[in-house]
Amino acid sequence: MTETTERRYWLMKSEPDAYSWDDLNAEGEGTWDGVRNHLAARNLRTMAKGDCAFFYHSNIGLEIVGIMTISKPGLTDPNDPTGKWAAVKVKPVKPLKRAITLKEIKATPELAEMDLLRQSRLSVSEVRPTEWEFILAMSKRKLPQG
Repeated sequence: MTETTERRYWLMKSEPDAYSWDDLNAEGEGTWDGVRNHLAARNLRTMAKGDCAFFYHSNIGLEIVGIMTISKPGLTDPNDPTGKWAAVKVKPVKPLKRAITLKEIKATPELAEMDLLRQSRLSVSEVRPTEWEFILAMSKRKLPQG
């Protein structure tokens, strides 16, 4: 029997004044660490190489700005002396054609069940494939004027 693993999608939040999309691009590969919430850490542990994630600027901007891929899953947070917290390595894939704001997401009925909205304090959350595709399509459309 062969095992097939389906790609999963995630949203990962970072405060841009601490670590931004531009910082990740400058590094080429970054370590996603510092997560100290049990559910978010479990999400990090669930990630597989090749999974994709939206890079979300939290606190400043409040918007999805890019796509990254999980390059090395299953790491222990290098800043955790207890060894109980998780980390992953990520690589930038591409910026979104247009950033998608939290305001837009909240105003979109098709995204009403996103973990980003239902568990707003969670720094690493899963994104359903339909939500992923919908956000990608939104990023390719211009904002309505008005």
